[in-house]
Amino acid sequence: MARRTGPVTTTIETSDGGTSAAVAVSGIARRFGHRWALRGASLHVEPGTVAAIVGHNGSGKTTLLRIIATTLRPTRGSGSVFGHDLLRQADRVRELVAVLGHAPGLYGDLTARENLEFALRMSGRPPTRQEVDAALDRVGLASDADELVRTFSAGMQRRLALARVLLRRPRLILLDEPYAAFDAEGIACVNAILAEHKASGGAAIIATHDPVRAAPVVDRFWAIDHGRTTPTEPALILAAAAGRDPAVAPMMPVQARAQGAIG
Repeated sequence: MARRTGPVTTTIETSDGGTSAAVAVSGIARRFGHRWALRGASLHVEPGTVAAIVGHNGSGKTTLLRIIATTLRPTRGSGSVFGHDLLRQADRVRELVAVLGHAPGLYGDLTARENLEFALRMSGRPPTRQEVDAALDRVGLASDADELVRTFSAGMQRRLALARVLLRRPRLILLDEPYAAFDAEGIACVNAILAEHKASGGAAIIATHDPVRAAPVVDRFWAIDHGRTTPTEPALILAAAAGRDPAVAPMMPVQARAQGAIG
């Protein structure tokens, strides 16, 4: 009997009866005034996988995530999330996506529980005590459920923002520098949640300049440099990040492009 190796991908049926990638974007460009933040980024992410976009600050990571989340329109290019067009079906895409951004977006004068209950109401779902308690427990905040968020450390606020992501029950999770402010326990929590999410057939994209922490759950790495994405071997990404080869680190995106750029 033949054995299959590598990550298992899940086939997703679209509304028209076809199949779809979790995320497919092609030739995405975005200009702010005279500056191009993206110059032709392309990305393909299968259901049941986690992808990481790796690049330095200003390379276009956050801009690309915002376009996939439909909070920013591209200047040109096309894309879809689980078969739904980013431009023509933006409302449907938003129903499928949850974002963990730089800022936690929490209300300091509300408790942790009240923040999650409010988020559920805003999404049109009545909160239940059981559901909120389960999300708080999953991120290690069960004992802090009734504490005011303004008393929380930065790491605790990130955990609460992650709990809010879980409550949305998304099919696609977008995470912008998700390991910021986390200790080792918090990093393990993020990766465990991502592993569970992809095992259920969901997908996730991590934007980071620190791929080492993401490596345990990432199935595919993409380097981004000057607004262009390139699928890149994990060994090259991790060697550059670890600084084992000083000649590789500053040149990593350029070398990756030489292996076959997209966009």
